[in-house]
Amino acid sequence: MTSQWGSVTFSTLINKYVHLQSQVMSMVRKVASRISTATPGRFLLLQYAMSQVTQIGSSISNLLAQVQTVINKTISNQRTQ
Repeated sequence: MTSQWGSVTFSTLINKYVHLQSQVMSMVRKVASRISTATPGRFLLLQYAMSQVTQIGSSISNLLAQVQTVINKTISNQRTQ
């Protein structure tokens, strides 16, 4: 059994996140420009999309913090050798 692993680069990850943020901002602008026709359902979908972007941003931030920790530990271990 062979498995295929894809690779993800930080630049790809950040670019996709920026694109997702742009899409959500476009949704916000669209709802704001037609506020008189906005429905509760549209607001709920917008709120959901915004929370998803926030969660993805937090995950990326945590990932970067973990990478930084690994790098710092590696540097620290090399200094003690």
